[in-house]
Amino acid sequence: MAELTSKEKKKLEKLALLRHSMSHVMAAAVQKLFPEAKFAIGPSIDSGFYYDFDLPRNITEEDLAVITENMKEIIKEDRKFEREELSRASALEMFKDQPYKIELINDLPEDATISIYRMGDFVDLCRGPHVESTSRLNAQGFKLLSVAGAYWRGDEKRPMLQRIYATAFGDPKQLKAHLEHLEELKKRDHRLIGKQQDLFSLHEEAGPGLVYWHPMGGRMRVAIENFWRDEHYKNGYEIVFTPHVGKSWLWETSGHLGFYKESMYNPMEMDKDDYYCKPMNCPFHIMIYNDSKKSYRDLPCRWAELGTVYRYEKSGTLHGLTRVRGFTQDDAHIICTPEQMDEEISEVLRFSLFMLKSFDFTDVSAYLSTRPEGKCVGDEKDWNAAQEALKAAIERAGLEYKVDEGGGAFYGPKIDLKVKDSMGREWQLSTIQFDFNLPERFKMTFVDKDGTEKRPYMIHRALLGSLERFFGVMIENYGGAYPVWLCPVQVQVIPVGHDFDDYSKKVWKKLRAAGIRAEIDTGDDNMKLKIRKAQELKYPYMCILGAKEQENDTVSFRIRSGEQKNGLAFEDALKEIQNKIDTKQMP
Repeated sequence: MAELTSKEKKKLEKLALLRHSMSHVMAAAVQKLFPEAKFAIGPSIDSGFYYDFDLPRNITEEDLAVITENMKEIIKEDRKFEREELSRASALEMFKDQPYKIELINDLPEDATISIYRMGDFVDLCRGPHVESTSRLNAQGFKLLSVAGAYWRGDEKRPMLQRIYATAFGDPKQLKAHLEHLEELKKRDHRLIGKQQDLFSLHEEAGPGLVYWHPMGGRMRVAIENFWRDEHYKNGYEIVFTPHVGKSWLWETSGHLGFYKESMYNPMEMDKDDYYCKPMNCPFHIMIYNDSKKSYRDLPCRWAELGTVYRYEKSGTLHGLTRVRGFTQDDAHIICTPEQMDEEISEVLRFSLFMLKSFDFTDVSAYLSTRPEGKCVGDEKDWNAAQEALKAAIERAGLEYKVDEGGGAFYGPKIDLKVKDSMGREWQLSTIQFDFNLPERFKMTFVDKDGTEKRPYMIHRALLGSLERFFGVMIENYGGAYPVWLCPVQVQVIPVGHDFDDYSKKVWKKLRAAGIRAEIDTGDDNMKLKIRKAQELKYPYMCILGAKEQENDTVSFRIRSGEQKNGLAFEDALKEIQNKIDTKQMP
């Protein structure tokens, strides 16, 4: 299992201490600019720190510049961080004009130690710790990054505050490297690339968190879905299709209305019954299973579906494709006998890793969530067997993993697979989840070898997760420069001039007939501009055709990598492109 070394832990603790101290410096600088400011919280986070403020007006770029200069002055003043402990009454009196601090104090347990930190004339409610003084901070090692709205305590019914995001390091060189990293992340933002490449859009006025796939994005999605279906058939799955809505009975039986209703869309009344848009596909697959009597000979059932589900996410949490309200789950359910469990888990994990690798996600780690304390569905013996099966599968796969003791759902343990993208960010994609709950609730049975009816095991699994979220992560991982098999336009045909339009159309049609996603640019822009446009869209091949190509019935390619290949026979060029598609390589 992968654990941080003591040296790595100390380094992170030191950085968090620095950033938390810097958040107090930022708050003091804001107070200097806005004496009437109301202060909320200012923690350190993985990427830096932030502080939430209630201010008389919106913060501008000019304000950020002033706050930055104020912070540098405070650092130079060598202000000490001095800790004091107060009684509850004294703390309430001290912060009587700070409503958010008052709320935080009132929420503390009766026996809690209440502490403040003084830094010159600035005082904040804080448990600490901090650096000894501001002289320990580097005035050239921080940067205010952005301002965003943030509801107090994440509650849409509470006041909207202004959150200043910032980052800080002990060494300005580290800050420079981090800022360069952030600039690269901005360039890779899937919302920006999605717009540039005309892949998808979202329309707040028509419904937030609902994705509109454009033709170019549709091409990529079809390529992904076709690959997904082909591989599922190869791996012994059957594809099913289920409705988008179901009666309340279905969701009452599954338990969703009991524990998940807040995340479901409101019901629609039809024929005096309430119908709900499905937040999950599993109850529908169970209905298919229960439609006929099953024998042990029929198991395992491996049923997969690209099922669109709908979940209510708070508007403040929606983010491009990575957090939406309507999405397509690459879902599957494996219904098996207890004896088949070990093999099925190993196969699911192997299949998950294969699918992730196919999209160039090779840095994968696993997280095993085990039985929670308290009430759980299923016998402890079954839980232990399931957990051991999951753990053994991870170890056989040679994956680094961490155990989240007690982190499983009440209905079963699970494995989460997280990948690191090309920018070093970790994303949770695949999930393999045991379920002792739904087989019991829906009275699922099979007839065993001895002729008795028994309860099957059920495994939920998603390899890519939400297709929308996966698509967003994939765009950013590739930075918009995809392997040839995924590109919406694999070849852009560019005639050198209008004299060669007819020959270019002939080549274009031959490429399309061969199954290549090809487009042709016969517009009035000059050749250099056409090439630049194709390069900006990161098309893998530009087929540039002029007098020599027309005379010799050949083609010439400019490849996205910068390589040039001239005078190729069409069949040779087609063979090279098809090989890149078949092997899922970059051009």
